[in-house]
Amino acid sequence: MNSWDPLNEAIIRCGKCPRLREFCERTARERRSAFADWAYWGRPVPNFGDPQAQLLIVGLAPAAHGGNRTGRMFTGDRSGDWLYRALLESGFASQPLSRCQEDGLRLTHCAVTAVLHCAPPANKPTPSEIGNCRAWLRATFDTVPARVYLALGRIAWQAVMGELRDRGWIAGSPPSFHHGRTVALAGGRWLVASYHPSQQNTFTGRLTESMWRDVFAAVSRLLEETGVTPDEAARRSGAGSSRFP
Repeated sequence: MNSWDPLNEAIIRCGKCPRLREFCERTARERRSAFADWAYWGRPVPNFGDPQAQLLIVGLAPAAHGGNRTGRMFTGDRSGDWLYRALLESGFASQPLSRCQEDGLRLTHCAVTAVLHCAPPANKPTPSEIGNCRAWLRATFDTVPARVYLALGRIAWQAVMGELRDRGWIAGSPPSFHHGRTVALAGGRWLVASYHPSQQNTFTGRLTESMWRDVFAAVSRLLEETGVTPDEAARRSGAGSSRFP
């Protein structure tokens, strides 16, 4: 068992935020009518993807009826539809849709995590909840040998920026969040910013398909500059996601 699996097991057991745990469990009991037949996950959602990933994607948190239902990051909601379709087109995913843990989706060269591993009410975590979950983001950075980090949304950007400062990978005043921004980091690493592919952003046109494709084109270009492509990474690592959902 590699360090990825113990990390995910520890995330699932986490109980640091009573408000979030109560909300996730209550949502799992009450369920949305469209998912009345589902047995909701209702616990902290672990990381997903390739433990040897060169691309680490950081979102905000599982959705109450998405990841909190399915037990897998960006699975079962429209944000996930956008994400995994783009990952397939860019060579990181085995299929464009993510519906449940048993749907066969595998990631190569890419892993997905979040600032919070529990769904927050109204998608609005408190600063203390973000702070409680920071240890898991730090451990994920320690575990995944990423060369490119993709922050989805302002909260993810701020959380990643804090981690980068603590590691000494970025100096000076931290750059502000701006969609499409790329920031060079120490050690040949890169940080990329994107609007989150939330339903609110995609339905209003704040994030368009063209803008979204441009983000992944930039990610692919940066990885090529570091000398790593999805196919090459697959050969190096044996490819595929861990046993976790």
